[in-house]
Amino acid sequence: MTWRDDPPVPGEDHGDPAARARQLCLRLLTLAPRTRAQLADALRKRGIPDEAVHEVLDRFEEVGLIDDAAFARAWVESRHYSRGLAARALSAELKQRGVAADEIRAALDEQLDPDAEAATARRLVERRLAGSRGLPAEQRTRRLAGMLARKGYPPGLAFRVIREAMEAEGEAAFPEDPPFDEADPETE
Repeated sequence: MTWRDDPPVPGEDHGDPAARARQLCLRLLTLAPRTRAQLADALRKRGIPDEAVHEVLDRFEEVGLIDDAAFARAWVESRHYSRGLAARALSAELKQRGVAADEIRAALDEQLDPDAEAATARRLVERRLAGSRGLPAEQRTRRLAGMLARKGYPPGLAFRVIREAMEAEGEAAFPEDPPFDEADPETE
């Protein structure tokens, strides 16, 4: 039996759009935290009128069941430390979930500083570096830079961290081209 097949809750008027909206929001929030925009989209997809959507979501915000700022802080902390995502990727994910730009900025400023982001990038590179030993330096650098780019790290930070890690390993990340031989005295 799915949640759609659940028996009606006694005392609820299922013809009332606000009651249906409340019931749906509570079910969605028991599954996972949601933003106001995510709940509004879910309610609209179920055909709930906009006035009922606003009424229910406003009330849920008043009582603290919906808090986009808290959602953003928890999202940043969780996704940065579990998946190693950088501020740029986290910002895009939160924007996609309908969190306001000022709340995103506040969550990122509170949870992430440039040193923490660089430390996470170093940890990611060190974890992947061992698995690429034996490959040419250019290929290792491309793979590591691609991994960091997919996680939202800026190129300057990515290449600096990769260079530091490979130099610590004793290999140049960006091998220099061999110097041009001037005229070889033996061949002239």
